[in-house]
Amino acid sequence: MQNSLFERYRIVVDAGQVSVRLDKFLGSRLPCVSRNRIQAGIRESSVLVNEKPVKPSYRIQPHDTIQVFLPTPPRTDHVAGEAIPIAIIYEDDDLLVVNKEAPMVVHPAHENWTGTLVNALVYHCDGLPSTASNQTRPGLVHRLDKGTSGLLVVAKHEDSLANLAYQFMQHTVSREYQALVWGDVRQNQGTIDIPIGRSAQDRRVMVPYSPEAGIGKQAVTHYEVVERLGYVTLVRCKLETGRTHQIRAHMKHLGHPLFGDPRYGGDRVVVGQRTSKYVSFVRNSLSTLPYQALHAKTLGFIHPKTKMLLSFQAPLPQGFQDVLNRWRVYTTAQSRDANKNNTQ
Repeated sequence: MQNSLFERYRIVVDAGQVSVRLDKFLGSRLPCVSRNRIQAGIRESSVLVNEKPVKPSYRIQPHDTIQVFLPTPPRTDHVAGEAIPIAIIYEDDDLLVVNKEAPMVVHPAHENWTGTLVNALVYHCDGLPSTASNQTRPGLVHRLDKGTSGLLVVAKHEDSLANLAYQFMQHTVSREYQALVWGDVRQNQGTIDIPIGRSAQDRRVMVPYSPEAGIGKQAVTHYEVVERLGYVTLVRCKLETGRTHQIRAHMKHLGHPLFGDPRYGGDRVVVGQRTSKYVSFVRNSLSTLPYQALHAKTLGFIHPKTKMLLSFQAPLPQGFQDVLNRWRVYTTAQSRDANKNNTQ
C-alpha cells in the first residue's frame, strides 16, 4: 500500500473509556470520516483491534490498540449534489435555514468529500454562491462541527452571502446553544473571555492561550445554568465570537467538558463514583448520544433584502432529550435514596 492512497490512524483507547461499539467509537474519534466508510472498513478487515480484524459490533475495551487503513477518496473542488434528506425550516429566494442533524459533516474537507450538508444543498439549490478560495463551501457563512446539531443559515446568491458574512463579522448575529456538561457548574452565569488556538500537540484540538502570549484569536462565550442534574449540568451558551470549537474548548477550560465530547475528554466517566451501576448508566447514556451534547438552538439575523429581523428555534434532538431525561431520572433516584438513608 502507498501512503498517499490510504488514510492511516492509530488509536490507543484510554484506561477510563467506557465500552461502546467500535463503529460508534471511531465515528466520534474520526469526525471527518463518515460512519458508512468506517463500517465498510471494519467489514473489509481494514480496521484492526490489537492487530486482529473484528466485527462492527465489537465493543472496545480500555487499552485496545485500533489501527485504521481506509482508501482515500479522490479529491475534487467540484461539489456534486447528492439526494440527502435535510430539515429545511425556512426558505425564500435569498436564503434558507437548516436544522442540521448531529452526525452530518457540514462541508467537504480532507477525508470527507461526500455525504455532507453542502452536497445536499447543492442538490436542492442551483447556483449557490462561492468564492475562488472556497469552492467546496458554497452558500456557507458559518458552520457547525460534526456531532453538533442545530441551526445554520445558507445564502442562495452572492448579495446574501456578502450581507450575512458581514453580519457575522460584526458579531450582530444572535446564536444560542444548549450544552450538557460534566460537573456541577459553580456559578449560575458567567463569561469566558479567553483567546483560543490550535494545540501544538494536536492540531485537531483548540486550547486557550493567555492574551499576553499573542497566540490564538479572541473568543467570548457567555453561559448560564439552565438545570443542575447532579454530576452534569445543562447550560445555555451565547456566542459573542464564533471560533472553531469555541464552546467545547471554553467549557473544557472551565473544568466542565461537554458530555460525550470525544475531542475534549467528555466521552467517559468524568465525575461521579466508579461503581459498576453508575459506569453502566453513563455507558448507556453515551450510546444514546454518541456525540458531544451541543445543540445550536436559536439563530437570529437581519434578512439581507427585507431588513426584517428573523429568529428561529430548533428543539433539542431526540437523542439529546433522551439523555437529559435519563439524568433527570437518575438524579431523582439518587436524591430519594439519600433522603431515605438520612431518615433511617
